[in-house]
Amino acid sequence: MFKRIIAISLLAVLISSNFSRFFVYAGFELNKKYIAENLCINKARPWLHCNGKCYLMKKVKQAEENEKKQTAKDNLNRQEISFCSELFSLDFPQPIALNFRKKPYSAYNYQYSSRYIETIFRPPKQAA
Repeated sequence: MFKRIIAISLLAVLISSNFSRFFVYAGFELNKKYIAENLCINKARPWLHCNGKCYLMKKVKQAEENEKKQTAKDNLNRQEISFCSELFSLDFPQPIALNFRKKPYSAYNYQYSSRYIETIFRPPKQAA
């Protein structure tokens, strides 16, 4: 249960960093009336029908800049390590040919044959 909670929280943190613009839009939609009345830059000019969109664009731009700074910081923290080494080769010494004297007698030849074995084991016949 504890591992599941940790996994879900880590997923939420990873997703939140990728969807920061989504959270800005969601916050804007939830607080649209308050933003239009209090935080809007163009509230003195109602004919522009801004309704807080200027504030939204400002926050979206700020979120994008934060993402860019974070990715730049992550790239700086990464260290690239490359290993350069010579190729490893394994060399075996060449075998030494030894000259053995030939044996004075020839190899043993098995000269026994039986008709019994030939009658039992026959190759299969081809069907025509």
